[in-house]
Amino acid sequence: MPNTGLDALDCAIVDLLQQRGDIPNVDLARAVGLSPAATLRRVARLRADGVILGVHARVDPERVGAGLQAFVLVVLDEHDEDSERRFAQAVEQMPQVLRADAVSGADDVLLHVAASGTAELQEVLRALPRIGARRATTMLRLGPVKEQSPTPLRPSPPSGTTRR
Repeated sequence: MPNTGLDALDCAIVDLLQQRGDIPNVDLARAVGLSPAATLRRVARLRADGVILGVHARVDPERVGAGLQAFVLVVLDEHDEDSERRFAQAVEQMPQVLRADAVSGADDVLLHVAASGTAELQEVLRALPRIGARRATTMLRLGPVKEQSPTPLRPSPPSGTTRR
């Protein structure tokens, strides 16, 4: 088993925060069987260690005018470090791009785009060649098959010491 540096209590805290990021510290402490102060210290350490990257609200795209979602596979014109950096910086400035991931295979980048409608999606697609895309393949998102689930956690084997 890989050494994650997380013990069972860390995993329980992170798992609960993944399910409900707005849980009050007192309720979190009660759920994992620690004092509120000890729980707060652990959460602070998990943040400092980069395990907890943030807590976010899930937003219904339909209710905020971004109901048309698409996944766009992009092949870049150039594959040097500067071209890839420029593409990434340009995509970073596009609010419709919710996420951009480098991928393996025939394509280079996978974009998750949320737009108000087809005209806005088309604006995004038209901008891609200007920022370094040779080809883009668009797939409209029709609906969820499985919603995003929490990252599975695996505690490190006990080492004989307990952190509180």
